[in-house]
Amino acid sequence: MSSSISRALTGKLRRGATAAAAAGVPALRRPRPVLRSPAPSLSLFPSPSRFSTSSPAAAAAAASFAAAADGSSSQARGKENGSRWSRWLLFVPGAIAFGLGTWQVFRRQDKINMLEYRQGRLDMEPMELKGVSPSNKDLQSLEFRRVFGKGVFDDKRSIFVGPRSRSISGVTENGYYLITPLMPISDDPESVKFPVLVNRGWVPRSWRDKFLETLDDAGKPKDASETSVQKSEEKSWWKPWSKKPKNVEEHVAAVALVEVLGVIRGSEKPSIFVPANNPASSQWFYVDTVAIAHASGLPADTLYTEDINENVNPSNPYPVPKEVNTLIRSSVMPQDHLNYILTWYSLSAAVTFMAFKRLRQKKSRR
Repeated sequence: MSSSISRALTGKLRRGATAAAAAGVPALRRPRPVLRSPAPSLSLFPSPSRFSTSSPAAAAAAASFAAAADGSSSQARGKENGSRWSRWLLFVPGAIAFGLGTWQVFRRQDKINMLEYRQGRLDMEPMELKGVSPSNKDLQSLEFRRVFGKGVFDDKRSIFVGPRSRSISGVTENGYYLITPLMPISDDPESVKFPVLVNRGWVPRSWRDKFLETLDDAGKPKDASETSVQKSEEKSWWKPWSKKPKNVEEHVAAVALVEVLGVIRGSEKPSIFVPANNPASSQWFYVDTVAIAHASGLPADTLYTEDINENVNPSNPYPVPKEVNTLIRSSVMPQDHLNYILTWYSLSAAVTFMAFKRLRQKKSRR
């Protein structure tokens, strides 16, 4: 039944097409189907299933795409680790400042203990220099002990250490420390038994120049006229009336006995900016007891004291002895260390606060 109907319809269509052709009407054509290409995939990395595994080029391409994906993931992990380290680095300056402040705390306590030790030693009763022997092994334990003794200054062996500045009535003047050996007196029981180096105090430059000129004049030979007179007197020994009695007191130099009140000290510790001593040219920039004793012709273990006698002759004010208060002072006092502590701790707190604030800003941006 259906086949017969389809045949009848086919026949009608053919007849209609023949009639239309005879009348000049173009026959209707069946529209051709439009072949559409499949939509491209939106994936950046195509699936390896699209490539034939039988081709080596396709396999290599798939491997390169997989390696690129792994590299990008490892870079992301590296950035995360780097950001963590950068966060910790923000706290490094604050930690350093905190450490410096703590170090100043210990430095301040050490300075307090040192000054208290010096003050306690200075408060002890003075010792006699004649009872202190250089052969003692406890010379370091005697430092900052007050001592007194009598002797004679040997000015020819004096040494000037400097330059050292001193403020006088608000005016700073350069000068030197005068160090002279105190020599013993053989017939005096109260005299020192061994030579002692004494820092007699500060003198201005002009005073030093005059002192050196006086020593040079004393060491010069006598005038030729005086020498000829002495020779003529020696030749006239046969003339008893022309012979003058010798007075022993005229030939013996007057001995100026002095009493020293000082403090036993050690060598100075120069900074890196202080030049080295040059004993050959008599240039002394800091106190080196062993070198000064050697230059003065004394034993290396000679005691060194600093004069603190306040009984200064107004008519002869130089040398100016050291003040006792200067012995319990330091270039950096405990109050200075306290200021350093406050400065470093404040800086540490400020830097740490800025680091926290910076990290909070980064979290809010995310």
